[in-house]
Amino acid sequence: MPVLETERLVLRPRRPDDAEALHEIYSDADLMHWWSHGPHTTLDETRTRMADKSPDWRCWSITRQGDDTAIGFVAAGEKRQGNVTEIGYALAREHWGVGLAAEAVTRMIDQIFAEGQRRVFADTDPENTASRALLERLGFKLEGYLRAEWETHIGVRDTTLYGLLREEWRSGTA
Repeated sequence: MPVLETERLVLRPRRPDDAEALHEIYSDADLMHWWSHGPHTTLDETRTRMADKSPDWRCWSITRQGDDTAIGFVAAGEKRQGNVTEIGYALAREHWGVGLAAEAVTRMIDQIFAEGQRRVFADTDPENTASRALLERLGFKLEGYLRAEWETHIGVRDTTLYGLLREEWRSGTA
């Protein structure tokens, strides 16, 4: 799994020792509200999550240039046959509002398309307006609305599906 860099960030493979830094995200009730699982109540829960090495997903920790401390993560999972990848992401609250999430997701998408994938998609709760806005800023198109799709810690939830095709990608580096 390659290390990916931007002007401000380094995206490196997530490691089990990122648990302490990423626990800030996983224990944040507001941040985890839209996830399929609730916030972690202990660091051990986060350590268990970091030790999970799903073969279907690649997960990069987001770090700042010159500081190896994880401040978030981006993830990519090939979900369907035919060069289609699902993405996910989270960034610690203290780093919101300065474009770091968009920078990290952009770099990951550049990598995915450079590897030959033809389509990237994201699955997000319809009420997660921040995530939906990020996807739309990056050029994703709303492709579907599935009712009662997920059973989560906040109940049965609808989902919105956003997609982006390689030929639509306009980052300038794909």
